[in-house]
Amino acid sequence: MPHFIVEYTDNLRTEADIPGLLEKIHAVLLSHNDIFPAGGIRSRAIELHDYRIADGMEDDAFVHAILKIGAGRPEYVKKAVCDELFGVMKSHFADLFAKRYLALSMELIEFGGFGTYKHNNIHTRFRKK
Repeated sequence: MPHFIVEYTDNLRTEADIPGLLEKIHAVLLSHNDIFPAGGIRSRAIELHDYRIADGMEDDAFVHAILKIGAGRPEYVKKAVCDELFGVMKSHFADLFAKRYLALSMELIEFGGFGTYKHNNIHTRFRKK
């Protein structure tokens, strides 16, 4: 952990530069290596084809992100990281936001101990450095 999952409407495909967004998100998360081990960072994007927004009368679009993290980090740390990530999203989509109807949102999901299963040998590579 953390995992950053982005859902976005397919009417943004050509303009949104989702790979660029994920690169920026990773840069933020990697800069907090004291909080999030690099070997656990994942991001992915899901393009949505079936959706409806508001009254359905415009070519509205949305981007919704979910940050999933393991439990145990202080509130001020979670808030600071979420503020930084959402700032990256707002900056990344600023030009699109200025020229079309666009809703941006992000939520934090924190996992407890039970119900989360992990098996990951990627951490080993970072421990060798």
